[in-house]
Amino acid sequence: MQSLDEVLKNLSKYRKYYDESKFWQKVESIVAKTGSKIVYNALLLFYTLKSPKVSLHTKTLIYSALGYLILPVDLIPDFLIPIGYTDDIAVMLYAIGLVKHEITPEIENNAREKLSDLDLYYVETNCPPI
Repeated sequence: MQSLDEVLKNLSKYRKYYDESKFWQKVESIVAKTGSKIVYNALLLFYTLKSPKVSLHTKTLIYSALGYLILPVDLIPDFLIPIGYTDDIAVMLYAIGLVKHEITPEIENNAREKLSDLDLYYVETNCPPI
């Protein structure tokens, strides 16, 4: 089994698992099991991916992180609630840290609006996304 460090170093191999319809299925699953901050991070990456201003390199990184999120078998199986999403969160935070310069206020607003559509709410804090 890979460690989280190995996953992060080899993140690009998870790009092949990204599929937009599977992404939305996963978001629905996450909504049912976790809080809105995890969904918000996934949405930040998703809307950054959709931005025409984002470089191909950044998009490849995001495809990889979201592919890892979608992958049903990962470092910590998602069915192990609440710890099952720990590795997914770490991968998303890693990706957000690398692409944060590409996340515009418009992208943040799109993510918040989608949270509202999902009957979830974004709570503003001084802490970074988790």
